[in-house]
Amino acid sequence: MKRLLLALAVLPLLSLPALAEGLRLLMIHQPGCLYCAQWEAEVGDAYHLTAEGRAAPLLRHELRAALPDGIALARPAVFTPTFVLLDPAGRETGRIEGYPGEEFFWGLLQRMIADAVEDAQG
Repeated sequence: MKRLLLALAVLPLLSLPALAEGLRLLMIHQPGCLYCAQWEAEVGDAYHLTAEGRAAPLLRHELRAALPDGIALARPAVFTPTFVLLDPAGRETGRIEGYPGEEFFWGLLQRMIADAVEDAQG
């Protein structure tokens, strides 16, 4: 794991999407969620422009709606926002419940992506 994290740290961030091919980030939200609005203001508009956003494109999903076909969560979402990292088969590989602020969000997401890449590489 440490070797992978070191490799990710020294590789240009542009290579991250190639390493993490097929990942997606499911954002579960609901109307009136203040933390969802905070995430949108701090991260939402720029997410797709980041290495993480290219590695795990964002899918938005309302909390009370049925999950899209092909997505399997380890457990139902209870809090919003909940960010679920999905592998290429649509299975949950990691989760962030709530929005702990921009700095924590990016750190947690980077860790989830690195773990998913390591798991996929065996």
